[in-house]
Amino acid sequence: MLKIWGRKNSINVQKVLWACGELGLTYDRVDAGMAFGVNNTPEYRAMNPNGLVPVIDDDGFILWESHAIVRYLARRYGTGTLWPVDDRCAADADRWMDWYNTTLWPDLRPVFWNLVRTPPEKRDMALVKSCLRGLSTNFQILDGALARQDYLGGSAFSMGDIPLGLAAFRWYNLDIERPALSNLDAWYARLCSRPAFQAHGMAPLT
Repeated sequence: MLKIWGRKNSINVQKVLWACGELGLTYDRVDAGMAFGVNNTPEYRAMNPNGLVPVIDDDGFILWESHAIVRYLARRYGTGTLWPVDDRCAADADRWMDWYNTTLWPDLRPVFWNLVRTPPEKRDMALVKSCLRGLSTNFQILDGALARQDYLGGSAFSMGDIPLGLAAFRWYNLDIERPALSNLDAWYARLCSRPAFQAHGMAPLT
């Protein structure tokens, strides 16, 4: 059976859990990271020397890095669904997963950590303000892409929507000002109708 290490409130773990939900995979999950510990033990470091979550064990195959895990699960268990059969659609979805890491997350992470996980008196609001400007630009880019297609890999939901969908959940649920982005709104509404997103991606922010 597939085994997953990671706490449910981690955005990186949520990516993997959402993918498993879409694929109908059964798994055993072990709480790890932050208050749960585990990730700093020698046994865990032997699996992932970075000591981060998530990590999976799929019948003896150990893998870490959330996007690599989502791609692996999509390709192994979801060709034709999470992994598009059309090479260009797959590349499109893959591109947005990379864009999340290189462009969106560097702005979203400081905003989330300061507004959710940092006491008010210790928040770096100058950094939050700067990153919010970047986020606004980034989500406008995403809105423009979604004017041409319903999902980030084309006409159907795919692996590319998972990281950005979880980022959008934070964008819509943080106490911040947001520009009006109708294409993004419509895409996000489509995601919110998916049971696997409801189960694994729409938890209170902690």
